[in-house]
Amino acid sequence: MPRAARSLVSGDVRRHNLTLVLDHLVASGPSARSEIAAATGLTRGAVTALATALSAAGVVRESNPTQTGRGRPITRLELAADTVAVLVAQVDADTATALLTNLAGDELHRVERRHGRPMGAPDAVLDVLGEVTRDALRAAAELGRRVVEVPVVVFAPVGGEPPVVLADTDLGWGVVDLLGGLRARVPELPGVVTLASDGWLAARAERSLLDGVDDLVYLKSNSGIGGAIIAGGRVVEGAHGVGASLGHLALIPDGPACECGQTGCLVTIAGPDALLERAGLTRLVGEHGLAAALDEFSRRVDTGEPAATAAWDAALPWIARALQVLSLATDPSTIVIGGFWAARTPSIERAFRANRPAVAAAFGGPASEIPIVSAGRLGTDAALLGAAWAARDRLLADPSRLGV
Repeated sequence: MPRAARSLVSGDVRRHNLTLVLDHLVASGPSARSEIAAATGLTRGAVTALATALSAAGVVRESNPTQTGRGRPITRLELAADTVAVLVAQVDADTATALLTNLAGDELHRVERRHGRPMGAPDAVLDVLGEVTRDALRAAAELGRRVVEVPVVVFAPVGGEPPVVLADTDLGWGVVDLLGGLRARVPELPGVVTLASDGWLAARAERSLLDGVDDLVYLKSNSGIGGAIIAGGRVVEGAHGVGASLGHLALIPDGPACECGQTGCLVTIAGPDALLERAGLTRLVGEHGLAAALDEFSRRVDTGEPAATAAWDAALPWIARALQVLSLATDPSTIVIGGFWAARTPSIERAFRANRPAVAAAFGGPASEIPIVSAGRLGTDAALLGAAWAARDRLLADPSRLGV
C-alpha cells in the first residue's frame, strides 16, 4: 500500500512539473532549458528530463541553435505538439464555424457556412454545424493531427448535466441537446467534447490580454447582445447558468416585447436586428448574411448616413444605461466592449460618462477614470479563441492527455 501511494504522489508531481514547463513556453515563447529552470524553480536536470518526455510525445521541439555571444550556441525549446489539435465548433444566429488550432492557438484550418437562420428549427442548424465539423476533422486527418478536444460554442446560455442549450432567442430555440445532436451527425467526434456560452469564453479571452484585471464587465454585440461579468477573477455563472444575460436587461419602460418573455430588453432596441431594421438594411441579412449587414451598418454610421446614424443614436443611451447599472452593481475596474460594438467604443464611453455616478471618486480617483472603458482586441473571434485557449489550458493542466 505505501508503494502505491508513493507512486501516485510521484505521478502528481511529474504532471505538475510538466505543466510548469508548458505554461512557461506558452507565456514566454521559445526558451533555453536554463531559462525554464530559472523561471519555474526546477533544477536544470529536471527540466532536461521533462523536455525529453515532452519532445518524445511531440509536444515540444528544439529550435535551431543560435549564437548569442562567444560561448556555445543556445538551443531553445519551443511548443510543437505537431500531432495534436483542438477543434472549436461554433454556431451563432447566422453561421456555423469550425476552427482547427494547434496547442499554441495558431489557426490550422477554418470553415464557415451560413445556415440561413431557420427560426425554431435546431435540426437544420445542426446539419450545417455537422458539415463544418466533419470538414475540420478531415483537415486534421490530412495534417496528421489527432483532435484531442472539441469545445462547442453557442451564443446562448448553457446549463444542466450533461450540458444543453437552455434557450436561444436569436434562433427561436428552447432547450436543445446540441451535443447529442452533433454527435448523432458526427459519430467520429473525439470523446472530449464540451459546451459553453460565447460570452464567458470571450470575456476570459479578453481578460487574459489585460494585466491585473480581476473585476470586469464584458458587453458585446454579434448576433444578439451578450457578455459576462468577472468578479474576483471568476466568471459569474449564477444559480442556473444564465448569469450575465446582458441583452435581456429590462431597461426600457413599456418597451417592445422580447423573445425571452419580458418587455423592454436592451436587445429589443440596441440588438443587431433592431439596428438593421431602423437603418433599412434588413434585406442585406438575407442576401449576404448578418456579419456583412452589420459591416455595412457600421460603414454607414462612420460616414454619417442619416438612417444608420439615427438608429445608433437611438440605441446608444440604452447601451450606456446598461453599463451604468452594471457599473454600480458589480464595481468593475474595466469595461470591455466587444463584437461589432468594439469599433463604436468611443461613443459608448462618452454616453456612459455623461451619467456616471460620482460615488466612484471616493474610492481611488476621479469618477471619469473609473472604470476604464476599452475596446475588445479580439473582434468577432473572441469566443472562438477563448474556447481554443481554454482547451489548451485544460490540456496543459493534464499533460497525460497529450501522451506524456
